[in-house]
Amino acid sequence: MIANDFSLEFRASTRQRSSLSLVLVLCSVALSVTASADEPTIVTFDAPGAGATPGVVPLFQGTFPYQVNDRGYIGGNYEDGNSVLHGFLRTPDGTFITFDAPGTGTGAFQGTQGFAISPNGVVVGKSIDANGATHGMLRTTEGEVIVFDAPGASNYTDALTVNSEGATAGNYADANGAVHGFLRAPDGFITPIDAPAGTGPLTPFTSPCLPDCLTEQGTIVGVYGDAAGLVHGFLRSPDGDFTKIDVPGAVGGTAASGINGEGTIVGGYIDANGVNRGFLRARDGTVTKFDVPSAGTGAGQGTIIFFGTINAAGDVTGDYLDGNGVYHGFVRDRHGAITTFDAPGVGPYGTEPASNNAANAITGYYLDASGVGHGFLRTGHRCSREGEDSERCRGE
Repeated sequence: MIANDFSLEFRASTRQRSSLSLVLVLCSVALSVTASADEPTIVTFDAPGAGATPGVVPLFQGTFPYQVNDRGYIGGNYEDGNSVLHGFLRTPDGTFITFDAPGTGTGAFQGTQGFAISPNGVVVGKSIDANGATHGMLRTTEGEVIVFDAPGASNYTDALTVNSEGATAGNYADANGAVHGFLRAPDGFITPIDAPAGTGPLTPFTSPCLPDCLTEQGTIVGVYGDAAGLVHGFLRSPDGDFTKIDVPGAVGGTAASGINGEGTIVGGYIDANGVNRGFLRARDGTVTKFDVPSAGTGAGQGTIIFFGTINAAGDVTGDYLDGNGVYHGFVRDRHGAITTFDAPGVGPYGTEPASNNAANAITGYYLDASGVGHGFLRTGHRCSREGEDSERCRGE
């Protein structure tokens, strides 16, 4: 889990993990299922062929969902018994469609990683070839898998988020090891993205977060490091203007991890005591800080929103680290009420929510006592309320 260590592992890579080694923190997923009234239920699941060897390093075997759209389709990846990665699409009825990118490697810690999924079912992520080079990956709704590289990329391109128009944002590394963001248009044209770097001795970086950071209008949020070594959140407008996001009181850095259609941004920051804390930033720039009451208050503990999402209504999901070093999930509703939860069968590491959808259902993953990853789906409690579209809430 990321705490004070800003690393370009993305938490998507802390467990699934092949990544660049830099300073950075990254970000966010969404979903939908059968309605439950005031007591949401949690269903666990495993992709067919997912490995079950305990604690394989640097990748953990098992199933890792990252995003679910409002129709209930989940995008993610799994690692098989030979530690090879594969992408998957899970349908609302629990059926798995697995896929591999053309040219992907078949050795240990190679393969295809699905991350984000669009409202209409496009899955994006990355493909790791036999030489260890990483390429961007996009699976269309027709099942075609496209592999691409950002112009100027040197063996590393990663697609992190996708919108309903088919636009994709992500990051890539150049020959000097500098990390840049990119925006890939539906026609395949790629625009590099670099936040204002300032001056200083260090190499800056820019990256959208994962996977809830690209709106339908083309606004992008994420994190960047300037040349002085300071880490900031950013908002990039569709016309390319950057707004720096620094939460008052942040000392260890600020990261934007998600944005909804209303322009509300969710993210995390590290305070002067090294404690992780959450924030919401309204469209007008007003910042609201929040903490999960049962979160630990020591350095490296607290409320973790470097990998979390916000839905259309303003409900937030993420995780927190308690005083014993265990991770738990939480959901903060639009009114500020916070509910915590754990996946059944979770081991001593804890529960990792990845995102929530419009029905406020939540998907994510957890490691069991043996260190094997499993997916989970937590139902959205609002689905049963009068006036809700039950088919939408079920993901049918």
